[in-house]
Amino acid sequence: MRKLVWFSLGFGAACCLCAYVITGSSRVILAAAVGFLTLFAAIAGRKFALFRRIAAVLLGFAMGVGWFILYDGFYLNAAGTMDGKTADAVIRVSDYSYETAYGIGVDGTVQLEGKSYRIRAYLDLDEPLEPGDVISGQFRFRATTPKENRTYHAGNGIFLLAYQVDEVSVSPHTDASWRDIPARLRHRIQEILQACIPQDAAPFARALLLGDTTDLSYGVDTSLKISGIRHVAAVSGLHVSILFALLTAITFRKRFLTALVGFPTLLLFAAVAGFTPSVSRSCIMCGLMLAALLLNKEYDGPAALAFAAVVMLIGNPLVITSVGFQLSVASVAGIYLFAPGIRKWLVSLFPDSKGKGVRPTLIRWFTASVSITLSAMIFTTPLSAWYFGTVSLVGVVTNLLTLWVISFIFYGLVAVSLVGAFWTGGAMILGKIVAWPIRYVLLIAKLLAGFPLAAVYTRSPYITLWLAAVYVLLLVFLLSRNRRPGVLLCCGTLGLCLALLTSWAEPMLDSTRVTVLDVGQGQCILLQSEGRTYMVDCGGDSDTETADIAAETLLSQGISRLDGLILTHGDRDHTGAAENLLSRVKADILILPPEEGMPTSDNAEVVYAEQDLLLTYGKTNLHIFTTDSNRSENENSLCVLFDTENCDILITGDRSAYGERMLLHAGKIPEVDVLIAGHHGSKNSTCEDLLAAAQPQTVCISAGRDNLYGHPAAETLQRLENFGCTVYRTDRDGTITIRR
Repeated sequence: MRKLVWFSLGFGAACCLCAYVITGSSRVILAAAVGFLTLFAAIAGRKFALFRRIAAVLLGFAMGVGWFILYDGFYLNAAGTMDGKTADAVIRVSDYSYETAYGIGVDGTVQLEGKSYRIRAYLDLDEPLEPGDVISGQFRFRATTPKENRTYHAGNGIFLLAYQVDEVSVSPHTDASWRDIPARLRHRIQEILQACIPQDAAPFARALLLGDTTDLSYGVDTSLKISGIRHVAAVSGLHVSILFALLTAITFRKRFLTALVGFPTLLLFAAVAGFTPSVSRSCIMCGLMLAALLLNKEYDGPAALAFAAVVMLIGNPLVITSVGFQLSVASVAGIYLFAPGIRKWLVSLFPDSKGKGVRPTLIRWFTASVSITLSAMIFTTPLSAWYFGTVSLVGVVTNLLTLWVISFIFYGLVAVSLVGAFWTGGAMILGKIVAWPIRYVLLIAKLLAGFPLAAVYTRSPYITLWLAAVYVLLLVFLLSRNRRPGVLLCCGTLGLCLALLTSWAEPMLDSTRVTVLDVGQGQCILLQSEGRTYMVDCGGDSDTETADIAAETLLSQGISRLDGLILTHGDRDHTGAAENLLSRVKADILILPPEEGMPTSDNAEVVYAEQDLLLTYGKTNLHIFTTDSNRSENENSLCVLFDTENCDILITGDRSAYGERMLLHAGKIPEVDVLIAGHHGSKNSTCEDLLAAAQPQTVCISAGRDNLYGHPAAETLQRLENFGCTVYRTDRDGTITIRR
């Protein structure tokens, strides 16, 4: 069976390369070449065991490439032909609708050109939708790819997105279908939890039991992530393991009875959870464990993991791009590989751990918990650093303090759901009881996340280098015969201290620094000089992601408090993440235009700029200019001039040429070194008069990749070229940092 492990490594590697790197005819050539290598390795494997493993890996790789080619031809290429097209379609809704930034979002199925696709549609509708509803109308389609933020869709088998073009008609569901049972059951459980769990605990309860994080506040979500227990708020293998333990307990470990109850229960739970990659992986492995019990066979964990991974990749090769799938497989692989060794070392530190009594029992629990947590983190930490930019330093402690209670919460929520279906009063009593351990988990997460070094952030290149060095040291440690864990721990700690000191000291070495953060279609700018930091605007494609980017950039430099936050105007792509940011990073002053609906904060002094403002410290002046226009709020955007000894930076918000000329006529625009292009590079902003007056050497444009507005406009880029400006763009260059 262990040959299956080697086969799965090759199969997974092939799917990963085909998804991200290898395209077109290169895949065919690669499959053929690896096929020949497999043949030679198989022949050599008759005498050498090593070559048999190599042959298994190569065979898996060749078959993985071949399968991806077939899947690509049947599904992905067909979906790609619809990219950018507008067509009439009939969508059958498969789940309840939800609110998004693009309108009502809903999942469903659609028939296009003779093929059926899972689809996610965004609609301009007022009424909610239910499973079984049918939507007819004209839609603009966009194919999903394993790139950027659309990885989530492709990894979950959604290869097309649909956007409403004209009016659509909705036919309410008229017939019940077994396909709709999981969605309706999930919705019913959500209603029961919302009604029976106290308000402060209900969002976490729905997240833990169903993976529904829509009502989980940014502060709670951030605390869970920083403290290293964010996985409990996403239905994962942990929840399946807890459920499996419950099943074995209530069936008294009777093989036939456990299998009889276990198989349908696991299938139903996976369906209610939406067949997420991590749940599917865990359910397959638990199903194999039930089969082993039923057949009285020995359960092989690594082989079961390999089998589950291959089955899921056959079902959808692009599941390899799913972050949930990668983290799930990596954590389990780490546990199988490293947990026994780590536990053996920990036990050696406690000579009296083999006896009976409370103390030895606690020691065994402690060593088991720490070994499992650490071994899971070995493979998941690089993935978390890559995808989320965060490495939790308190994760082990948080898991020790909370995971023991998660099982009780899960069982309690299951009980609330079952009782609530028949007796609301009894469920409310249970809900009040379950709320207390939930509050305990949230409190622990909040307290530990509040520590100054609860997490480090890979937005600092020095932290990234430290993390890479740690894994090099770990590899040397594993290959070494004389292993000393204490030496590894000391080297890692000293390296972290050096990385942190360097990250915090570097900004102080620059007299002036301007950073235009890559937040997609939005704007977020850091202005730093003489040890002070100001931020202009905080908004982008996603409020949560923008707040994370801004907060983590500041915290990676040791900055936990802004000297000031200036919001130029009320558009969401400039202000949407401000409140979330201020829940993590405080500000001395919050400067706002005199508009309605602007975000506020109890953690900052709020000042409404009804006239020009000047903030001065040392040789640095921060000018905030206002003008009064009756055209639009964009024309009244606050204009920020950051005047330092070495560099002058001008930010005009979303002003058009009209608003820019108002500033010019008022004599408020001097010559500057750096200009942040107005309105994300719109053709109606950054006019010739402004460029002639300001004479900027460098122009930065904050715009999202493949944005729907065509920013930056070709006309604007041509004007900048005519004036000889050096242009940097976040959609092309990512985050821009200028040092003077």
